[in-house]
Amino acid sequence: MTDEFSFSISDEEKDYLKELVKLSIVSKLRDGQEQEIPEPPTAHLKESLGAFVTLKLVGHLRGCIGNVQGSGPLYKTVWNMARAAAFEDTRFPTLTLGEYEKLDYEISILSPLSVCPDTDQIEIGKHGLIMQRGRNTGLLLPQVAVEWKWNRQQFLAQTCQKAGMKPTAWQDEATTIFWFEAVVF
Repeated sequence: MTDEFSFSISDEEKDYLKELVKLSIVSKLRDGQEQEIPEPPTAHLKESLGAFVTLKLVGHLRGCIGNVQGSGPLYKTVWNMARAAAFEDTRFPTLTLGEYEKLDYEISILSPLSVCPDTDQIEIGKHGLIMQRGRNTGLLLPQVAVEWKWNRQQFLAQTCQKAGMKPTAWQDEATTIFWFEAVVF
């Protein structure tokens, strides 16, 4: 199913979204006022898709928040996730203006989710995973396995641990494994 994800994004659209992330964060840092979101350059960015915004400071994670599934226009989701990553990620204190000046940004646009039919089909760097069992849910983006140099088994185990489950919970039929792809830039 995920092989059908054919979302592509032009350089112009990437540049717009990167600038949108910066504007979203800095406008809240400087004046805290609501600001009108600049219109996207294409209708393509008005599609309803999930997106994550990851902030890094000197190579270290500084915030990462996203919507797994689309709940409105993509450009508005990116705007909101940028602010959430900077100011609402409970793992970190609120971002400061000094930190803002040194941030690196990464945007991940997600394909629709589907149940993974066979864990042997998971490709490192191509698929992101969600483990779900009861109230426990954990998500790892495709690039995380690449950054940590994990193999498929490690990726499955780490996603289980992110969900608060035993590393082997992916082998239990009570656990549902979802997969997705992402355009990352």
